[in-house]
Amino acid sequence: MAEESDLEKTEPASARRIEQAREEGQVPQSRELMAFLVMAAGAGGIMALSGWFATRTQSIFRQGLTLERQDAFDTNAIGQHLLHLGAEALTMLAPLFLATLVAAIMTPFLLGGWVISPKALALKFDRMDPLKGLARMFSWQSIAEMVKGLLKAFMLVGVVLWVVANERDSLFAMLAQPIEVALPAFGKMLLYAFVAFVAVLAVVALIDVPFQLWQYAKQLRMTREEVRKEMKEQEGDPQLKARIRSQQRELARNRMMSEVPKADVVVTNPTHFAVALKYDNTRMGAPLVVAKGMNLVAQRIRDLAGENNVPVIELPPLARALHRHVDIGESVPAALYTAVAEVMAYIYQMNAFMAQGTAAGLLPPLAPVAVAVPAGLDPGIPD
Repeated sequence: MAEESDLEKTEPASARRIEQAREEGQVPQSRELMAFLVMAAGAGGIMALSGWFATRTQSIFRQGLTLERQDAFDTNAIGQHLLHLGAEALTMLAPLFLATLVAAIMTPFLLGGWVISPKALALKFDRMDPLKGLARMFSWQSIAEMVKGLLKAFMLVGVVLWVVANERDSLFAMLAQPIEVALPAFGKMLLYAFVAFVAVLAVVALIDVPFQLWQYAKQLRMTREEVRKEMKEQEGDPQLKARIRSQQRELARNRMMSEVPKADVVVTNPTHFAVALKYDNTRMGAPLVVAKGMNLVAQRIRDLAGENNVPVIELPPLARALHRHVDIGESVPAALYTAVAEVMAYIYQMNAFMAQGTAAGLLPPLAPVAVAVPAGLDPGIPD
C-alpha cells in the first residue's frame, strides 16, 4: 500500500515543476475568459463611441450612395471610391479592434503571465497519432468543452428570445417609424442584447476560470516519489557531495602542505600534533600558523620539514595549544606571544650560528625544552 501511495499523484506541484511546465508552454488557459474580455471590450467600445460610430456610419453610407454620373461609367473611379469607403470604415472600427486586441493579449496575463516557449512550437509526432487523437476527441475534457459550447449557444438563443420578447412592441412600432428614428432605436436594442450576452459570458467565465486553474493544478500534481527525487536533485547526491567535500579537503591539505617548506619552525607534540609557524617582521605583527594537523597529517608535516631543513621542536603543551586555538592562516594570539617568542628566538640564534659557524667562536644555542603556556590554553592531551 505504501508503494501504491507513493505512485499516486497526491502532492501539489513544486515551484520547479511549475517552472518546467511553463518552459514547455503549459500554462492555465480559459477560452471563456478571453471570450468575455474581448466581447466586454467590444461592448464598452461601442457604448463609449456610439455617437461617433453613428456619425461616421451615416457619412460612409452617404458617400457610398452618392455617385457622380461620369463615375458610373469609369471602373477605375468606382474601384477608387470603394477603396476610399473601405479605408473610412477601417478607420472607424480601428479603436474597437484595438480594444479587443488589448483584451485578448491581457487574458494570459490574468492567468499567470505571458509565456514565450519555443518548446511549445516544436513538432511532436505523438500528436499526429490517430489513436491518441480519437482518445482526445472522446476525453472528458473534450466532452466538457462540447457541453460549454452547447451551453453558450443555448444562452445566446435565450438572450435573443428574451430581448425579442421584452422589446416585441418596440419592434412592431419600428415598422411604422421613419428610418431616421427606427434605425437608432434598433441599434440601441442590438446593443442592449449584446450587453446581456456579455453578462452571460461573465457568468460562464466565473465558472470556467476556477475550473481551469483546478484542472491545471491537478495535471501538474506529483507523486511522493517525484517529490523526493526532485528534492534529492536540488540538494545533490549525498555520495557526490561527500566526494566533492573530500576533494576540497584534499586540495586544502595540499595547499597547506605546500606552505610547510616555507615555514620557520614546526612545533610538535611530538607524534600527535604538529604546527608550522612562519614570521616576517617586515609584514607580520605576529607569527602565523601556516599548517597544522594530527596523527598522519602531523607525520607528513614533520617529514616535509625534515626534507626541507625546517627546524622541528618538541614542545607538547605549545603544540597542543596552537593546534586547538589557532586556525591556519591566523596569527598567534597574544596569550601565546611569550611562549612563541622563545621558540622564534631560538630559531634566530640557530640561523645565526649556522651562518657564521664555529669560526666565530659561537656555541650552538640550546633548544627550549619547556615554555610557559597559560592555564586554560593547553587542552592537556597526553602524548
